[in-house]
Amino acid sequence: MKSLYDFIVEPLGETYNNEIQVDNKSLILNTKIESFKFVNRHARVKSCPLAYYTGINVGDIIIIHQNVFRVFYDTLGKQKKSRSWFKDNLYFCQPDQIYLYKQNGDWKSFNDRCFIKPLKSKSPLSNEKEQRLIGILKYGNSSLEDKKITPGDLVGYTPYGEWEFIIDNERLYCMKSNDIVIKYENKGNQKEYNPSWTSSS
Repeated sequence: MKSLYDFIVEPLGETYNNEIQVDNKSLILNTKIESFKFVNRHARVKSCPLAYYTGINVGDIIIIHQNVFRVFYDTLGKQKKSRSWFKDNLYFCQPDQIYLYKQNGDWKSFNDRCFIKPLKSKSPLSNEKEQRLIGILKYGNSSLEDKKITPGDLVGYTPYGEWEFIIDNERLYCMKSNDIVIKYENKGNQKEYNPSWTSSS
């Protein structure tokens, strides 16, 4: 069971993450399939493409686009599985729908993707909880390394290019390498911003 150009994956858990555990109790966050933010984006690789080698292996955990497992309603209002659905609990996943993968316990970014950890706002006059367009590089890539930008660096990024993900109970922004526009001097006095609800998700 192999595809020529696509990965074949299965969801790691349910297709939607509609509940979190808070103090040993289940809290329902979502009841609608239209809400893309609650679609599960963690998958396990069951088969790799035949046409090329990507570095990702069978059994690896990957972080993918929300549309792979997303359920929708057709024009008649009938609920349908994702267009990526193959059979049973298996789905096709294109390489450009993969952002991060885990091998031997370590996360690695895929292609030109990188992940940024948002920072807590310093301004007592602002109602914003986090600083805008600035964060700590959590997972980089070879393109950023060529520019001497490595994990732990304080960086600035362009607006509207970031996607929110929860990785190992951390809230991170996924973006492309060219969204990173500046490297700041990191004085070590920045506080990461991680909402309390993520520690129980």
